[in-house]
Amino acid sequence: MRIGFLITARLKSSRLPLKIMKDLKGKPVIQRLVERAAEIHGIAKDDIVICTSAHPQDTPLLDIAEKTKVSSFLGDPDDVLKRLHDAALHHHLDYALGITADNPLFSIEYANTIVDTITTHHPDFIKIQGLPFGAAPWGMNINALKTICVVKTIVDTEIWGYLIDRPELFTVHTIQAAPPVRRPHYRLTLDYQEDYELINHLYTTIPFKTTLPLPAVVKYLDAHPTVAALNASCVQLDLDDNTKQRIEDNYRTHMEKIQQIKRDIYAGNRR
Repeated sequence: MRIGFLITARLKSSRLPLKIMKDLKGKPVIQRLVERAAEIHGIAKDDIVICTSAHPQDTPLLDIAEKTKVSSFLGDPDDVLKRLHDAALHHHLDYALGITADNPLFSIEYANTIVDTITTHHPDFIKIQGLPFGAAPWGMNINALKTICVVKTIVDTEIWGYLIDRPELFTVHTIQAAPPVRRPHYRLTLDYQEDYELINHLYTTIPFKTTLPLPAVVKYLDAHPTVAALNASCVQLDLDDNTKQRIEDNYRTHMEKIQQIKRDIYAGNRR
């Protein structure tokens, strides 16, 4: 079984321009994230993939991939799921873990737990509940990813959880974060200047060797509530209600057909 780690990355952000190239104690955000991915067991470095686009503005991400000796993939600029799907097929993956590149403090420990879950239970989708926002990677069967790409009716899939978190269709395995790191109210993603100020403060204040441990981050934020509050007013983007309804309507109206498509894909009868 081949498992990869797919990093969704582009340089098109308007709220915080070039956010994943911002400095975190001498290295750009994206490089910090790649270093964390390299510590996940069971994943070859060649199967850590920066999934970006062929747009000229994204060229610096190819330089980061070369510098860190991981792979890169140039895919669809807008359809994130198609980009992930095409990257997974290119690397002949059976399963993928992943996260977006603006989450440089994702949990290595829980990424390892996802790998263990894949090898023992073989679910379609693995999610983690209770970690700080931005700290939870995901895991997915590539056949499930292919199924979604065939049946979905939306093209802009930057936010795609509503398409896969479907227990009526897929085997969804939920991992609950343990109490020492169960802090869903903390925000450790990078979307606004306040987010960068908080994450940069953590990287420059908490001692670490190679990668900054998430438990140390949580412990620090618990002890310094004023730091934790730096980005408390930041609002996370979500799908609009109309798009959510379109997704619901598609699954509800065409479930029998979608289930057959899934069976065909899992049986290897559909390209």
